[in-house]
Amino acid sequence: MTSTLVRRRRPHPSSSHTADPGTRTRDWAEIQERMLVPLYEAVYERLDVGAGTRLLGLGCGSGLALLMAAARGAAVCGTDTDPSRLELARKRLAAAGGPRGADTPPARLGLGHPDPAWAREAAEAAADARATAGFTVVTAFEPLPALGTAPGAAMAAAVSALTAATALTERGGAVVLAGWGPPERCATSSALRVGARLADPMCAPDRWRPCGRDDLERLAEHAGLRPDGSGRVACPFGYADMDSAVRGLLSSGLFDAAERATDPAQVAKEIAEALHPHQRADGTVWMPNVFRYLIARV
Repeated sequence: MTSTLVRRRRPHPSSSHTADPGTRTRDWAEIQERMLVPLYEAVYERLDVGAGTRLLGLGCGSGLALLMAAARGAAVCGTDTDPSRLELARKRLAAAGGPRGADTPPARLGLGHPDPAWAREAAEAAADARATAGFTVVTAFEPLPALGTAPGAAMAAAVSALTAATALTERGGAVVLAGWGPPERCATSSALRVGARLADPMCAPDRWRPCGRDDLERLAEHAGLRPDGSGRVACPFGYADMDSAVRGLLSSGLFDAAERATDPAQVAKEIAEALHPHQRADGTVWMPNVFRYLIARV
């Protein structure tokens, strides 16, 4: 007897939304960003982020991690290279308000990597009256796929961003780097390999690669940081249906090189095919994943 799940007609997701930054940003904020909440929570708990913490989020996206830190009482700042995501983060932080103390400043957000002038201004704004101006925690939660061993521009860009961010971080301050866990423990790897394969003709530096065991440590070393502990966190990716899964993954940016090298519709079709083994009988998509984080010190 043929399984109804096998015979179910799979949706043919459209990726036309990827050409619209606003739609793509909403997909990120409404579908994909929350998948890393267990990572944010684990790091904040381990570092005891709260009142007195002055936090800078690199690649802050649409601001969910910053919102969570602010809810714990931290003063937050953030940067991102995507203007649409950054604008949404600004609106969300302004609307949320949160349990900030009377002396806690509003969040400061900057486009691109933090240059020294912006970092100095943001750090001074985040400092309370009794503290020297400087961040106490810097986070790079957006997974860094194999940048610890990536040659050329990718490695240089990662080191440059970290160097700029930590230049005004207090001595002994924590810098958190995050990356994918071993491919065999990340069910999403099957979909991410689709993007890597389709982007291969471009030799694109931003396509996904599996992380090596010591990649985060190598990146920290290149940035002049001292490793001070690490951890692994389960971050399952769960979606209401196949269309949401495809839209969420496309919003991550990990398939941009594949879309440039081929046809966006083809990329979406092949992602859906890779996700099919992870689709349950009720239509939901569930993929267990493990993420790794490294805490380094300035």
